[in-house]
Amino acid sequence: MVGGVIAHACEGVWGLACDAYSLAGVRRILELKRRSFVEGLILIGGQSADFALELAGLSAEQREKLENSWPGPETWVMETHRFPVWITGGRGTVAVRVPGHDQARELAQRFGGPLVSTSANRTGEEPTARQEEVVRGFGDLVDYVLPGAISGPEGPSRIRVAASGEVMR
Repeated sequence: MVGGVIAHACEGVWGLACDAYSLAGVRRILELKRRSFVEGLILIGGQSADFALELAGLSAEQREKLENSWPGPETWVMETHRFPVWITGGRGTVAVRVPGHDQARELAQRFGGPLVSTSANRTGEEPTARQEEVVRGFGDLVDYVLPGAISGPEGPSRIRVAASGEVMR
């Protein structure tokens, strides 16, 4: 479905997901969240190979650090030249991870490539940790709510810069 958006559980919060290359899907997510595209969006993959082009730009030591943190709730920001401006926010970087949440990782694997996965909340509100909250807030506004539950402590993933290891969130 072109422009489709689903809600899904992840490690610490519920997310909204769509095809990373679908401008229509990304627009829907940004409208639901009341968020500007300039903030950029996190992508999830089913395996590290989904981000092979970005990983190739890192040193062997940096690549090993990233790959050892996956699957898991660790998001890494690295240089990219292949993702559209609506993903990067106009910067030459992208935030990516391979989730430790089995269902979220399988969702990306079955899709066959990177998916946008951003917290299911409106800008300025707390991230959603329960399916009932997602259904109440977004149920009629998304194409599907994938039944599930978060798999770890509540809260969004940590975001780090791949080149330096700096913690951004």
